[in-house]
Amino acid sequence: MRLSEYTALQIKKKIISREIRPIDLVEHFIKRIKDIDHDIQAYLTINEEETIKKAAQIQKKIENGENVGILAGIPIGIKDNICTKGLHTTCASKILENFIPPYDAFVVKRLKEEDAIILGKTNLDEFAMGSSTENSSFKITRNPWNSDYVPGGSSGGSAAAIAADLSILALGSDTGGSVRQPAAFCGVVGVKPTYGRVSRFGLIAFGSSLDQIGTLTRDVKDAAILLQVIAGHDLRDSTSMQVPVPDYLNEIDSGVHGLRIGIPKEYFDAGLNEDVHNALKNALRMYEQFGAKVVEISLPHTEFAVAVYYIVANAEASSNLARYDGVRYGYRTSKPNGIIDMYCHTRSEGFGNEVKRRIMLGNYALSSGYYDAYYLKASKVRNLIKNDFDVAFQNVDCIICPTSPVPGFKIGERAKNPLEMYLSDIYTIPANLTGIPGISVPCGFSKEGLPIGMQILGKHFEEKKLLQIAYAFERETDFHMKKPVLKWSTD
Repeated sequence: MRLSEYTALQIKKKIISREIRPIDLVEHFIKRIKDIDHDIQAYLTINEEETIKKAAQIQKKIENGENVGILAGIPIGIKDNICTKGLHTTCASKILENFIPPYDAFVVKRLKEEDAIILGKTNLDEFAMGSSTENSSFKITRNPWNSDYVPGGSSGGSAAAIAADLSILALGSDTGGSVRQPAAFCGVVGVKPTYGRVSRFGLIAFGSSLDQIGTLTRDVKDAAILLQVIAGHDLRDSTSMQVPVPDYLNEIDSGVHGLRIGIPKEYFDAGLNEDVHNALKNALRMYEQFGAKVVEISLPHTEFAVAVYYIVANAEASSNLARYDGVRYGYRTSKPNGIIDMYCHTRSEGFGNEVKRRIMLGNYALSSGYYDAYYLKASKVRNLIKNDFDVAFQNVDCIICPTSPVPGFKIGERAKNPLEMYLSDIYTIPANLTGIPGISVPCGFSKEGLPIGMQILGKHFEEKKLLQIAYAFERETDFHMKKPVLKWSTD
């Protein structure tokens, strides 16, 4: 195996035993990124100098017999909407092209405390608004399995980096599926924790009642250890919950015997791709062989989820993005003719088309005379969707469904049809509206050879059970071990 193909847990053992030096590991990744990423375009910024410096420090600690962190020497990519002190954080937007935060996000601080090495910042749809990573102001990330296809979004850069072995771990953000959907498209593991499990401090806001930082990894055990590091209460985030963080690796191999798995009939309708449907049916048969009981359930308000999401998310986005006005920081138009002209031109020049579309839709939903008809009504239906899940979880231990109704689609295929693009998140959006945790794991491949993801949803703060259920499938299959053939690879 190449250095870049080991999991985080495997690498950690080799680093502690001094079989691998952190400096050699990061130099390998930097070289691989330079060799390959000009075609995949997973990264926006490479943190080369600081990465090598940090690796040398960790190496010295190990040689001196000092204690090191849980992720000592492990390279990680950070989605570029998560603040990193002294390192560009752009949200893939022209309006923040030159923004360098003066502080670290809570999760970045935790990673540094555990001696992880930040390789760089990964590409995304601008301000995390998109499902394909085509909306970035700087570059389009390509799916490592087929460069003609999207890697999903908005955390497409992080997912592609894991799939192409350009990082061992990665962080993304999930507002409507932006960790789980790209994980499915790229054949990796993506976890969206319970809302409030991971601090949002330092995550540049899109939809504040929906946003959650999540993990992208090669396998379920790596997801468990990374979540272990970033989870926990943070006083700087008012939505962060004071709930104990369990040991996610402990009893991860407990299996699923006796568990009840709910299958929502609304998620297996006529709009589901045949290859995705077959992959899910095969996975569910395996769970039955493992001793789980599969039962049909109903989530009757599913049909309203996309409409509710795009009212709530856009309304919150229009408020959150009002701060980018050319006054305090970020891009400012040149030679404005007065303050109103400066506001208008700064925002029209600094934001991309998708972001402007969502701001306008959000402002409309919140405007006088329309608030009750749109935002208030959407909030009420959101509660009905949450109630559907509450009722379902009284009878089942988890819910299993597709992560996406289709495998990855071609670049440009849905770019001019926003509604079709939005519908690609139909199975992931409900978890954000209700705040429950979800995980996507590889479960098959399409006829075109593209990965397919299976989504497992659970009760609030039951990430440990989700990881156990996901690992029960992963340890009996090899989908997570398959690698794309990179025609660009030189090693």
